[in-house]
Amino acid sequence: MKTVLMVAEKPSLAQSIAKILSRGNMSSRKGLNGACSVHEYTGSFIGQSAHFKMTSVCGHVMTLDFIGKYNSWDKVDPAELFSKAPTEKKEANPKLTMVKFLQVEGRGCDCIVLWLDCDKEGENICFEVLDAVLPVMNKPRSTERTIYRAKFSSITDTDICNAMNHLGEPNRNEALSVDARQELDLRIGCAFTRFQTKYFQGKYGNLDSSLISFGPCQTPTLGFCVERHDKIQSFKPETYWVLQAKVNPEKESSLILDWDRVRVFDRMIEIIHLPVTKLQNFYWENKVKQRPLALNTVEMLRVASAALGMGPQHAMQIAERLYTQGYISYPRTETTHYPENFDLKGCLRQQANNPYWAETVKALLSEGINRPRKGHDAGDHPPITPMRAATEAELGGDGWRLYEYITRHFIATVSADCKYLQTTISFSIGPERFTCIGKVVTSPGFTEIMPWHSIPLEESLPHCEKGDLFPIGEIKLLEKQTSPPDYLTEAELITLMEKHGIGTDASIPVHINNICQRNYVTVESGRRLKPTNLGIVLVHGYYKIDAELVLPTIRSAVEKQLNLIALGKANYHQVLEHTLDIFKRKFHYFVDSIAGMDELMEVSFSPLAATGKPLSRCGKCHRFMKYIQAKPSRLHCSHCDDTYSLPQNGTIKLYKELRCPLDDFELVLWSSGSRGKSYPLCPYCYNHPPFRDMKKGMGCNECTHPTCQHSLSMLGIGQCVECENGVLVLDSTSGPKWKMACNKCNVIVHFFENAHKVRVSPETCDLCDAALVDVDFNKAKSPLPGDETQHSGCIFCDPVFQDLVELKHAAMRHPMHRGGQGKRQGRGRGKGRRPGGRLNPKKPKDKMAALAAYFV
Repeated sequence: MKTVLMVAEKPSLAQSIAKILSRGNMSSRKGLNGACSVHEYTGSFIGQSAHFKMTSVCGHVMTLDFIGKYNSWDKVDPAELFSKAPTEKKEANPKLTMVKFLQVEGRGCDCIVLWLDCDKEGENICFEVLDAVLPVMNKPRSTERTIYRAKFSSITDTDICNAMNHLGEPNRNEALSVDARQELDLRIGCAFTRFQTKYFQGKYGNLDSSLISFGPCQTPTLGFCVERHDKIQSFKPETYWVLQAKVNPEKESSLILDWDRVRVFDRMIEIIHLPVTKLQNFYWENKVKQRPLALNTVEMLRVASAALGMGPQHAMQIAERLYTQGYISYPRTETTHYPENFDLKGCLRQQANNPYWAETVKALLSEGINRPRKGHDAGDHPPITPMRAATEAELGGDGWRLYEYITRHFIATVSADCKYLQTTISFSIGPERFTCIGKVVTSPGFTEIMPWHSIPLEESLPHCEKGDLFPIGEIKLLEKQTSPPDYLTEAELITLMEKHGIGTDASIPVHINNICQRNYVTVESGRRLKPTNLGIVLVHGYYKIDAELVLPTIRSAVEKQLNLIALGKANYHQVLEHTLDIFKRKFHYFVDSIAGMDELMEVSFSPLAATGKPLSRCGKCHRFMKYIQAKPSRLHCSHCDDTYSLPQNGTIKLYKELRCPLDDFELVLWSSGSRGKSYPLCPYCYNHPPFRDMKKGMGCNECTHPTCQHSLSMLGIGQCVECENGVLVLDSTSGPKWKMACNKCNVIVHFFENAHKVRVSPETCDLCDAALVDVDFNKAKSPLPGDETQHSGCIFCDPVFQDLVELKHAAMRHPMHRGGQGKRQGRGRGKGRRPGGRLNPKKPKDKMAALAAYFV
């Protein structure tokens, strides 16, 4: 006797299928993971006696993820996620120990029948199950088949038994298309999400989103919502005019006429006041309003949102529950065409006793049903159909409301079309023509079961003939204005996503739910989606940097390639490599251009953060400004509502409560660490340069103020010996380990360790024009010759300072100083300095030769 393992996608499905196949003669037990049950029975399998073990998984067994360190946001450059970062399959829910459970149940089995959902995701789960159980199953003979796939669309006796009698094989290509989508979404989504989250998170305090996520489908979905928002914001109302006329065919009745020109945008209309109008034309037409196409997923989601007030994600969850309970057929389908062999009457008979539609159903069964309209056959599943009767008490709430709609829609598809008689009367008043239309239903057809599609009740038009005269009751010119469009409804968004190929019938609800969860849109009354500031700025930023990141075109093209993989017409590895290469290039460009999006962020969001703390006083209001430590660090004055950028990649602290002489802001000290350089800066001057020769982002070590004790003019010593434009500036806070640092590059010069005081002299060196330095040592620690404690000289030219100067950030050795003792001249500040007080030391050729020895 063979042992056959059968696996469904959910525990409830496994139980229902086993009950049908075993005719209720089965035993059940809990599996080792506690979440899945095992139902066992004996029966026949391909002509042989067999012992069946029916169990299930709980959705995907495995999930794709990066290995080890690549899951760390801080240790890995997001750009590496496109190709360098290896991936692996991990258990989707480790607590369920699903792989171990499947192996325990699969051990010793001869065959496996896969009852996973019949879509691409289901095919992918088939191979996840096979990877777990095949190693522990009995080894087959060389030609013996052991893997079978059941194809079904509903949990009914007929469908399940038919699937068992016509077993096929799992589709490797469809599974590969899902693998490709998973890897693309993982690599692309994680790279962009990590980068923009790290960049903007903390930089702005009121983004109101824990994750600034990007998704190849999610972002175009958001793009549709923002596009509508932009149309609303840019809308300019226009004035137009409508000519309204009313005639009185009888004394106590009137007809409102529709103007044939509808409306005009210029007022060049002459109103002719006449007592009567002549009937120009009068005719009848038999018209038909067609019954709906059979129901697919997208249409169900549209109606659930627009008419039932259910979000797509919620509606899909309810539909899945109705399916697993056997009330409806499989709810994920793109098809709107019933196959020829579909038992329409059988499904209809199930509804014959429901009090809401029993009369309509019985009439259809007795008079004969109409064949549903020919729709689209996507080759997946039949349209969504009620498979068994239900009551409101059974399903309750939203479950019943969705089931009721599905049932009414199905009954409507096999009902007759709605027929009505349309009467049209044409009038002329002067040069203008008017029309009046009346409708009378002759056969309601499907509108009896779907009354919301009924032809509106209108007053019947009087019988008349061409040439009849009618008294004119009123004619007037109405001035109106055009109105802006409204925000997209979920139903409209679903339509756009389907039209542009964004997502699948299964994933569309997920993408819409994601943009709501991320706080990119809010759901307003009428299920309308209004973008938040964050959603708007993100989309505008993508448009500014690379419009293809938000337009539906590129994702639509990717979806087509994934479909070709599923059909076996495209190579999995080639599609993956090509698509990742495209997005990798886009990512690098996005990173290089992120300042464009940041400019938009700065307009809409405040850089305040919960971690902000009072640090220094504002020069305008003299209140404390908050220091926002998260990158990019900045100061914010909540009273003035001003934000001041600060130098990055270092620490900021208050600088002795000293104030800038120009604007009265308290100075702060930036430092790259004890071994790096530091300098004070005025927050206001750093963002608003006070002098023409200064640029934004300059600290006090570059400030050309002629008298400020912290400026370049007062602390600058000499031109940097490594870079062209830099000046070595004394770090007056560095004692007793004194240093000077270039205000342009990373050169640092350590000198005069343990000196009590170091200051820049107003005098300059005769040889190199560098400022002289006055040094004061404690007697016990003085390295000066002759036990001297004070000396003044040029650090470049004075041999006394030769061994007291050490240069960092370059290979160096102490040179033999050339040029001898620098002469101390009593010159004023003017010589050797630019206008405005900026130091401008000269570089004599012989001196440069000597200094070059520092940088061998």
